[in-house]
Order: sequence, then structure tokens, then C-alpha cells
Amino acid sequence: MEGASFGAGRAGGAVDPVDFLKQPQTILRIVAWVFSIVVFGSIVNEGYVNEGNEAELRCVFNKNEDACNYGIAIGIIAFFACIFFFVVDLYFQQISSVKDRKRVVLLDLGFSGLWSFLWFIAFCFLANQWQRTPATRGVNQGADAARAAIAFSFFSILSWVALTVMAMQRYHLGTDMSLFATDQFATDPNTGYPGYTTGSGIESTETYQSPPFTETIDTSPKGYQVPTY
Repeated sequence: MEGASFGAGRAGGAVDPVDFLKQPQTILRIVAWVFSIVVFGSIVNEGYVNEGNEAELRCVFNKNEDACNYGIAIGIIAFFACIFFFVVDLYFQQISSVKDRKRVVLLDLGFSGLWSFLWFIAFCFLANQWQRTPATRGVNQGADAARAAIAFSFFSILSWVALTVMAMQRYHLGTDMSLFATDQFATDPNTGYPGYTTGSGIESTETYQSPPFTETIDTSPKGYQVPTY
């Protein structure tokens, strides 16, 4: 059925902005969006410090540039991905094709699952490098930013896992055959069979047709005719 599938109503229906913002999926998108800002914003603003008389800024995570670059990259991509899927969710009900809806849900499912895994790597990577970072004056200045990036990397794992679960639920909901219309089948067991098509190509309106031939029974044995005198 073109319409009520994959967690949305019929195509072309009006979307209430208030109800849309109250949906758990929308709330999770916004939460994941905020978490991504905190992660890459903390690293960009205070994640680089200098030591002593050094003019060059070093990554606060054990001077490992890869740790800072990874956290920034994952956060920025998640930031734009949340905006993209937020817009897709807003216009999802306008998609009339069931196949297109399925592609969107699968894209959401795949990306959310992938980013859950990448956030897990980010959390482990940043936490490991922070644990190895020696305490210095410069490091102490960026300590709050480092801890914030690590903490919200962990929170991002939870938010993206929740988005993955919701996308999985939408996918299974869309493949449930109970969503498709069943009123096209006759519900009355006493309903007659439709008539056969006549030679003119017009379907007969009678519910039952007589056979096109009649059977004759000969009462004479072996077909002999009794002579008349």
C-alpha cells in the first residue's frame, strides 16, 4: 500500500510541527546533534595547548594529533548527519513510494549503526590517550575540554545506538504484511464466485453460470429403439 508504512502515515498528509518535535526520534536527533557540537567544539576551542615556551600548539590528548583530528572529524560529520536526517524525517511522510521509504530507513539504519561504532572508537581512543597524558600546566588548562570531549563521546554512543534501534523498528514495521490493505479480499464466506467472461469480453453479473451443454439420458437399453406395431 502506498502510504502507511515504515512508521509514517499516508503520503501527502499534513505534518504537525509540535507533534513532530515531540517524537522520540526527533528528540534523539537533537540530542545527538548537541553532543556532537560539544565534542568537536571542545577539542577545537581548548583541545590544543602549548607547553612552556613552545609556540606551536599540541593536542591535549598526549600530544597525539590523530586523537584530536579523529574526535573533530567524527563530531563534524555527526553534526551534519543529524541535520540531514532531521530534514528527511520532516519530509518523510511526503514520500509516496514504499521502495523510497525503505531506502531512507535502511540508510538511517546503516549510518546510525556505523556511527555508534565510530563513537565507541572515539571514546576509547580519547580516554586512552588522556590517561597517558602527563600532568603539565598546559594540559591542566585544557583538562576540562578533554574530559568534556570524552564524556560526550560516551553519551553520543548511547544516542546513536538508540537511533539505530528506532531505525530497526521502523524497518520491521514497514515489512509487516499486516500494514497492507485486506479489504480487497471477500470477508463474507457466502459470497458467490464471479461469473466467467463471455465471448463479448463483458464479465457476467451472475454469481453462477449454467454449464454450456446439457446432458441427455437415453432410457432405452444399449440405445435400441422399440418398434411400433
